Amino acid sequence: MARYTCSFILSVPIDQLQPLLIELLQDCNLDVQYYTSDYIMAREFLGYVSFSKLVTVEVLIDKSTATETETRMSIVIKNEELPLQRDNHCRQIFEYVKQAIEDGRHWHLIESIAG
Repeated sequence: MARYTCSFILSVPIDQLQPLLIELLQDCNLDVQYYTSDYIMAREFLGYVSFSKLVTVEVLIDKSTATETETRMSIVIKNEELPLQRDNHCRQIFEYVKQAIEDGRHWHLIESIAG
């Protein structure tokens, strides 16, 4: 199973972050299937890649440490594909979503730590 994670600190009010992230994930051609105020789950649409390569994106918003100007969040991007190559499909989607978050025009990126 391929799995990639990244943590971010963004300068954005917490009440604005969740709808902005949903829009960002949809702009990345992901289907947002479930969300709450501190969690979002999105998947790739069926039909573009084989079932084992379908990527799931989970966003976890840390409400316990959020301030009026800073919010921490983490993403987990995974699929059932064995990561036999460094540049696999899951890694490509991870890099694409990570870059979209880092370049987001609705917030200022303070920190990004890939794991």
